[in-house]
Amino acid sequence: MFPKVIKLILAAATIAYAIYQFIESYIGNGIFLLLIAGMFILLYFKNEIIFLAFLRLRKQDFEGTQHWLNRISNPQANLVTKQQGYYHYLHGVIESQTNLTKAEKSFRKALSFGLSMSADEAMAKLSLAGILMQKRRKREATTLLNEAKKADKHNMLGQQIKMMQQQMKKI
Repeated sequence: MFPKVIKLILAAATIAYAIYQFIESYIGNGIFLLLIAGMFILLYFKNEIIFLAFLRLRKQDFEGTQHWLNRISNPQANLVTKQQGYYHYLHGVIESQTNLTKAEKSFRKALSFGLSMSADEAMAKLSLAGILMQKRRKREATTLLNEAKKADKHNMLGQQIKMMQQQMKKI
């Protein structure tokens, strides 16, 4: 993983060399170098290690996800704000298997940093509501469930939200 400053420097240098290639009439080389520069810019906004951690999580490999997340040495310095949100979101998902208190803190940090997609935000709020419901904090859980319902624009979590609301009535 390259620090984010290095990614921007590599992108700027690649763009400069692409312009030089255009001036020298090597159009194909210039286009290819612009594509490479675009890749560096993409990796600035989408961290490759977080992407690999998501792939591990998708396979339900929590140890592999933790391994990839541990490779990020200093998330505050090496990650953009939204990436920090996803970093804490992944930690919350992993910790929700064992320690609910740590998972609650991670989900709250993820929501404070922000998540790019509304579905991810809805999932984080739903998970946090589930944790709060298990801790018998019904008022906060209800608020988070309503926020999750608003954030779930494509109704992907509709079944889970309804199920959790029914469980809330039993408390």
